[in-house]
Parts: sequence; C-alpha cells; structure tokens
Amino acid sequence: MPENVANTDQLIRHNWTQQQVEALYDLAFADLMYRAQTAHRENFNPNEVQISTLLSIKTGGCAEDCGYCPQSAHHESAVKAEPLMPLDKVLESAAQAKATGASRFCMGAAWRNLKDRDLERVADMVSGVKDMGLETCVTLGMLEQHQAKRLKQAGLDYYNHNLDTSPEFYGDIISTRTYQDRLDTLAHVRANDIHVCSGGIVGMGESRQDRAGLLISLANLPSHPESVPINLLVKVEGTPLANHDNIDQLEFVRTIAVARLMMPKSYVRLSAGRESMSDELQAMCFLAGANSIFYGEKLLTTDNPDTDHDQQLFERLGITTLAGQHTADVKEACHH
Repeated sequence: MPENVANTDQLIRHNWTQQQVEALYDLAFADLMYRAQTAHRENFNPNEVQISTLLSIKTGGCAEDCGYCPQSAHHESAVKAEPLMPLDKVLESAAQAKATGASRFCMGAAWRNLKDRDLERVADMVSGVKDMGLETCVTLGMLEQHQAKRLKQAGLDYYNHNLDTSPEFYGDIISTRTYQDRLDTLAHVRANDIHVCSGGIVGMGESRQDRAGLLISLANLPSHPESVPINLLVKVEGTPLANHDNIDQLEFVRTIAVARLMMPKSYVRLSAGRESMSDELQAMCFLAGANSIFYGEKLLTTDNPDTDHDQQLFERLGITTLAGQHTADVKEACHH
C-alpha cells in the first residue's frame, strides 16, 4: 500500500492534500471498497440508511446561473417561477413524508439568497415541521448571520448549501456567486450551531482532480459536514450541461468510497441522479459507504425513484431505515 494512504485516513482529519486523495482514488477497486466498508462499519450500522424527503417550497426564477440547474432564470428550461408555498401545503407534504418513512424533511427554495421579508414565513415552516417530530432542513441559497440565528431559534436542524465542485472548476459552472460566498454561508450556519449539509455534483465534465478537490474542500472545513450529499448530474434539456458525457459509474462509486474514508462519521447521501441508476449501482454505493438517500418521486424539479421501488430495493438488500422501521411496513408514498 502506498505510504501516503496509510491508515491515518481512519481518523478525523482536516489536513488532506491533493496527492493523498488522488492516491485513494487510484487504489485497486476492491481495496478501496474494503477500506471504505471497514471505515463505514466502525462508525455506522452498515445495514441502516437515513431517509430524507425534499420539497420545493419556492420553484423557479432563480437569479443564479448554475449550469446544471433548470430553475435558473438564465436557462431555456421548462421550470416556471412560482411563489413561496403556503404553510398548510408544506405541512401536508411533511405529514405525507413522515407517513412514508422519512425522518428528515428538507425544504428548498430557488433563491440566490434568503431575503428578510421571507424569513418569518420560512421560520414558521421550520417550526411546524419540527413540531411533527421530523428533523428539519432547508436550502435557501446564501444566508446571513442574523438569518441563521432566527432559523436556529425556529428549530432548524440542518442547512444545505453545496460547494458543488472544486474551487478550480467552480468558475466553469457558476459565475453569479463565488466559492467564498458559499464558504461564508457555511460558516454562518456552523456559528449558529446548525448542522451542515454540504456536498457536490459529479459528472459535470470535471476531472478526477476536481472530484478530489471537492472532497478536500469539504473534509478540510473546521468541522466535517454532518451530511454530505453526492449528486450525479441530472441532465435537463435547456441547461448548459444537458449534453455532457456520462461519468463512468465505477468512478461515481469511487467518489462515494473516498468521501466515506475522508469523512468517516458523516452521513454520505446518495442524492440526485438515482433515477438513472440501476439497483446494482445503488447497492454498490451503499457498500462504498453511502447511508442516506432522498426519498420521494421528485427532487425539487427532477425525477427520483418512487418510494415503492426504494422499499423493494431495501428489502432485497436487508436494509432498514434509521428510525428502525422496516421499509416493508411503510406505506407507499402519496407525495408528488
């Protein structure tokens, strides 16, 4: 085994180098999977997966120009701008998510940043979902210190704000906000004792060096994100990335495994792109250390496997949900 990938990667570290992470990627596939599964078992039940459901509470019309996103006002995609959802509709969706096995309810708004005029309405949503016994998560774009404080008071458990890719490749994907803007938002979240959910997207035309760079940016934060979503690019007609070549599927699994080794105590979430993944590929991702998924037929605006299919896959793999409720006993989803 190369000296620069010695067992120090089993420890909680914040000083990863590019060379060390690329060396992990370069391991023989079986060796990488063995090490990732070993690290996973040291920190988690390997047959348990955390379930989150994601609802778009404010769709379309976003001022950002993220190259992958159909909600951007800059792209010729089909998502129309809609107003913020009313509170009762949000709570209805949360109730359905809980009934179908979700333990965390995530609310996403297509905003460049949260505006103070919307803060109290979102805080009411967070409080309402929290009162139902669900973990709460929001993704609202950039956040200021006083806004993070108010959301924490409302009962917010997680704030999602992805870094998307490496600092070097970032400018090829987004021009309307900087990498530092994203890091600043994560700092405000952490300063207010809200759990951080931050990951990225692979398959956007980035190199393996960029995938390593993304994971370094996440693992070298002052604290590892408690939740690390690894998204596979969903190619949406009308977005600049619609015609990119598909990433090699084993390279995607390697990214999950390296994330597990670098952030051994974080939940690694298999996020966007599951609709295009075979059951076998998803099973390999779970073996590589993924232990969280988004559940439900929509991820904001893109398709996701239906909950009945997920239940059947979990049954075949002997996987239970984090709440300890076996998926076979969970009712079929009615949330669209």
